[in-house]
Amino acid sequence: MTATVETPSGKTAKDENFPVGSWLLPRALRPHVAAFYAFARAADDIADNPRLTPEDKIARLDGFAEALATGTGHPRLYGKALALRASLSETGVTARHGLDLLTAFRQDAVKTRYANWDELIGYCTLSAAPVGRFLLDLHGERPDYEASDALCNALQILNHLQDCQADHRDLDRVYLPLDWLEAQAGRLDDLQARKANSAVRAVIDMCLTGTEELLATASALPARLRSRPLAMESAVILHLARRLTHRLRRGDPIAGRVRLSRLDFVRCGISGLFHGLVAVGRVAAP
Repeated sequence: MTATVETPSGKTAKDENFPVGSWLLPRALRPHVAAFYAFARAADDIADNPRLTPEDKIARLDGFAEALATGTGHPRLYGKALALRASLSETGVTARHGLDLLTAFRQDAVKTRYANWDELIGYCTLSAAPVGRFLLDLHGERPDYEASDALCNALQILNHLQDCQADHRDLDRVYLPLDWLEAQAGRLDDLQARKANSAVRAVIDMCLTGTEELLATASALPARLRSRPLAMESAVILHLARRLTHRLRRGDPIAGRVRLSRLDFVRCGISGLFHGLVAVGRVAAP
């Protein structure tokens, strides 16, 4: 094994579309959120490193999995996995969520295409949903993952749409359902055009329709939570996700990155905070 395992991209929580362990969450829990994020970021950077072979990526990620599951491994090589293991031991949260993320990242090393929407959602359930499940467990919420999974999966789809050109160009990955693209007589090379043609635009819009359906399911989340801080944070994220969905409907991620503005963050933050504040605990989880 190489003397170093991690391949930092330089990305931090500040580079994410949506809040990660924001000030809304209880101060005592923020270090545990930070440990989970640092672990996920390090593993994701390995999976996304174009200079590593698939075999090398999988070997490094296997080491992360072993360290998280058993506590073995040198701290200099697997420090973030060992730190998360210590955090999970302190909080009583299962390692399953971190291990599921590693399964998704190992999949990224070898799988670059998704045949249909269901297959893509299956990937998101490993690559995104564990984050929400971790937060629910950390806050002692009921293990009602349906709405949380829907929100996290929607966020992942939105990120895929934002990066669809770069993912194809830099990593040869396509997170668009191929059956939809083929039905529109589209080609993968269309992703490298200067702007979206009718085929790519149609597929983007179908993905956005699927995302809107996920967000409709996710809308129940704040009212199902007992933790007011978590309800407020989830409501803010819901509002941001709806706004980004709207922007992607009107914008063209092939022509240039479609992103939220500062004003979007302010408006969604205010409306989301109010929504979460009044919604918390109003609906009992089934």
